[in-house]
Amino acid sequence: MVASYTTMQELRDSLGIGTLYTNATVEECCQTAEDLINSFLWFNTAPVVATGLANNTATVVIASPGQFVTGQSVAITASGATFNGTRTITGTGPFPTTATTLFLPSRYVYPLGYQYLQFAITHADIAMHLVQPYGVMTGPDDKTASYTATAAIRSASLMLATNIWQSRQATQNGGAGVDGYGVSTFRMSNTLMASIRGLLAPYLNPAAMVG
Repeated sequence: MVASYTTMQELRDSLGIGTLYTNATVEECCQTAEDLINSFLWFNTAPVVATGLANNTATVVIASPGQFVTGQSVAITASGATFNGTRTITGTGPFPTTATTLFLPSRYVYPLGYQYLQFAITHADIAMHLVQPYGVMTGPDDKTASYTATAAIRSASLMLATNIWQSRQATQNGGAGVDGYGVSTFRMSNTLMASIRGLLAPYLNPAAMVG
């Protein structure tokens, strides 16, 4: 996928590198910056914490009660090849407990932070199991286009992409010279996202602000 917050040409122009490097190399920095920023922004997504399948009906558990409804189309990723893809919700839980749909907390203490969703998937039965690390379920998207046009997000992306590029090119970035003098702080440290957090603050996902 081509990055849209900072385009390849925008990064080339900002760095003044012209055509010295391949498109793939420059685009990789743009996409890395966008992926990092997207992990902090608020989208219509929920963590997939468990999946199972019985009689061609899949049960997917997300850690967000009441977020999606029957008939809605959602995209499931990072949850196993059988479950991944664009799916239409056929039912919402709780459902009768069987060997393939049991997941704690049980339906008797539903929802307690979870939502049970069903989908029609033709496949052999799969026992209910945890998905770790969590998968992602994405509902109708009404934010990506506006984020692409938001100046603060585009500026943050360019700053990130520039730092990532410079860190990849500098052999002693953040290290010590021959005289032991530290030329700069390490750009890829845990302060990387903190350096742009002020720009992203109005658009942060509440879940990204925990801790």
